[in-house]
Amino acid sequence: QVQLVESGGGLVQPGGSLRLSCAASGFSLDYYAVGWFRQAPGKEREGVSCINSPGSTYYADSVKGRFTISRDKNKNTVYLQMNSLTPEDTAVYYCAKKSGNSASCGSWAPIDFGSWGQGIQVTVSS
Repeated sequence: QVQLVESGGGLVQPGGSLRLSCAASGFSLDYYAVGWFRQAPGKEREGVSCINSPGSTYYADSVKGRFTISRDKNKNTVYLQMNSLTPEDTAVYYCAKKSGNSASCGSWAPIDFGSWGQGIQVTVSS
């Protein structure tokens, strides 16, 4: 069974850092792209970052230079290092697996990602 479990969220002050983890099971990172998404209060879910099967990474303009996506194939885990956090980063963060046999990130459309974690809260506030 495909499962994705996020961890590492919480409350952090502006300018601080958090590292989110997405523990995946039931599939291999060698065959599927995995993305991070977030949904802030009153806003639509948006793509944050994605890593494809070969390991190329992609970022939304709003997080470039601050966030870093990475993976550990031995642990089948994808990470999102978040630095220089601002209140605008406050949201529920989700990791998700690309549908079918797609190893490419493609667009940021959530509809193209078929398996999702439950989400984890990240709150940036002083």
